[in-house]
This record gives sequence, structure tokens and C-alpha cells, in this order.
Amino acid sequence: MKSKYKTILLVLVGLLLAAQLIPIDRSVPAVDSSADFLTAVNAPPAIATLVQNACYDCHSYQSEYPWYAKVAPVSFLIQSHINGGRQHLNFSEWTSYPAEKAAHKLEECFEEVQERHMPMKSFTWLHPEAKLSDEQVSGLAQWFQQLYRSTN
Repeated sequence: MKSKYKTILLVLVGLLLAAQLIPIDRSVPAVDSSADFLTAVNAPPAIATLVQNACYDCHSYQSEYPWYAKVAPVSFLIQSHINGGRQHLNFSEWTSYPAEKAAHKLEECFEEVQERHMPMKSFTWLHPEAKLSDEQVSGLAQWFQQLYRSTN
């Protein structure tokens, strides 16, 4: 019985080591900095810092990868979250959105921040700078709402 568990453990360790050899595509396209959301809307510095800390790792091409993002299988999960975040909203491509789509994205930003769905709790556990206080949530949500209302 012991040899069976030992064999299973060795196979699992081997799979984990082999998974380290699977490359993760972290490449990003060349980006025009004038297309960036914070530049395009001329965000106040305090708001820009909040958005960068709470949103940009998953919703822009400015992702900063911590050391553990290079270790499989965690690397697969993190890159999947980032790819999904960019697909849903990419602040690095803000000016490429048609006006109606951009307005809708602003409305979603307001709702997601106000309802505390974003930033995700799983992100703030490992990124304390992304955790927003009640005051920051209120200020950021109001700012997104004002931007949304100014587009309609």
C-alpha cells in the first residue's frame, strides 16, 4: 500500500515539474499611450492611482506579474484571469471603443465598483494596494458615474 502512495506522489510531482515547461504567453501588443483610459479622460491623480492599483493588472496591458505568477499551475489561472479581464475591458485600448460601448463600459465600472464586485477579493488578498476603503469605493464609483453621465 505504501508503494502505491509513493508512486502516486512521484507521478504528481513529475506532472507539476513538467507543467513548469509549458510556456505562458504574456506578450502584449505595441500600445499608443494616448489611447489609454486615464490619459484620454484626463483622470485626477488620486483617481488615476486608485484605478491603476485596483484595475490595471487585469484590465490593461500594464499587468505586473508577481513571482508566483511564473509557477504552474498558478500561472495558468492568473493568465486566464488577465486574458478574461482584458477581453471584457481593456483600459489600454480605451479610445478604440465606439462612444456607445465606452459609455456602457463606464456604467459597468460604476456598478462593479459600487457593488464591490471589483476589484475581486481574490486579487486584493495578494495585492493589498488594490483593496479599496469605503471612502475610496464611494469616490471611485461617483467618478465613474460622472464620466458616464457626461457621455449621455
